[in-house]
Amino acid sequence: MTDVKASRLIDRVAVVTGGASGIGLASVRRLAAEGAKVVIGDLDPTTGKAAADEVGGLFVQTDVTSETDVENLFKQANDVFGHVDIAFNNAGISPPEDGSILETGIEAWRKVQEVNLTSVYYCCKYAIPYMQKQGRGSIINTASFVAVMGAATSQISYSASKGGVLAMSRELGVEFARQGIRVNALCPGPVNTPLLKELFAKDEERANRRLVHVPMGRFGEPEEIAAAVAFLASDDSSFITANTFLVDGGISGAYVTPV
Repeated sequence: MTDVKASRLIDRVAVVTGGASGIGLASVRRLAAEGAKVVIGDLDPTTGKAAADEVGGLFVQTDVTSETDVENLFKQANDVFGHVDIAFNNAGISPPEDGSILETGIEAWRKVQEVNLTSVYYCCKYAIPYMQKQGRGSIINTASFVAVMGAATSQISYSASKGGVLAMSRELGVEFARQGIRVNALCPGPVNTPLLKELFAKDEERANRRLVHVPMGRFGEPEEIAAAVAFLASDDSSFITANTFLVDGGISGAYVTPV
């Protein structure tokens, strides 16, 4: 578990979707290390339960494309721990059949939209009422740097879904700000996760085509994104809402990168 001196999240309850691997798992560990009670919503009962057990949290098997499952996830969090303070709506996919608009079929398009965008809609819809009752809460929705930039190596439905998450997060952040509920879109750059390795890193040419655009010259690590999640979840970010929170190694600010 991450060694964190500050315990900014003691007595907070955090719900994390996609918490069994990658950025989600790193964030589960970080949130727990800062004192939060963590509820993991994930499709995989083996890895999901193992992650929950590791941090003394709760696992709720959840298909994030199911409205009933998502409603139950937040209900279980509230029933077991008494409140819902943080929602890190992180579950997402990037399947190989999602490519150029000229190649991507409508079923691939719809699948990505359901998992990446509609699930975030469900999670916000069912997290917000619990937060309204207590007059506070922090929602962090995983978008992506591709929500603010274009790529010739397109994944059209993925990019569109993350743009939707960004716009939805901004609107919710504005709508609920005076009720004490903050909503921010976390926009990671390429991160060294199993998903990225599957997509790019095992192909050196494809990886290098992307790395040349990263001023820092490397992919991010899940723990670096988790640190941003913990910040947005905590009162240290109490005046930040409706924000496009980029953690991308400088990609979105770059024109020419160092050699």
